[in-house]
Amino acid sequence: MTQGFCKAERLHRKLIIDKMFAGGHSRSFSVYPLRIVYMYVDELDAAASVLISVPKKRFKRAVKRNYVKRQIREGYRLNKQDLLTLLNEKNQKLAIAFIYQSDELVPTAEVNEKIRLLLTRITEKMV
Repeated sequence: MTQGFCKAERLHRKLIIDKMFAGGHSRSFSVYPLRIVYMYVDELDAAASVLISVPKKRFKRAVKRNYVKRQIREGYRLNKQDLLTLLNEKNQKLAIAFIYQSDELVPTAEVNEKIRLLLTRITEKMV
């Protein structure tokens, strides 16, 4: 499996995003500074599609918001292998949203660790 982050892995369908945040079928939990919302969906292109959100309320400058998005994207890219193999084995598809909750920038190593922790929690709940 490649370690890239292709376009099919980006969540962009408005219907799915609205369903995720309307509640009901989606699940969520937090590991500071990140909150994850995820939902099992059938109509996705990839095994897992990801949405990354850094609110303008937290960082007014787009430069900082984009920096945090890059950190999250890279952390997901490096730590997604276990989740994707489990999803392929179970023949399931997952929509994931990462939401940044802190008002301060966090080192990249810490973001990677938190994302790894979030993804392992999801895999534990699937088993």
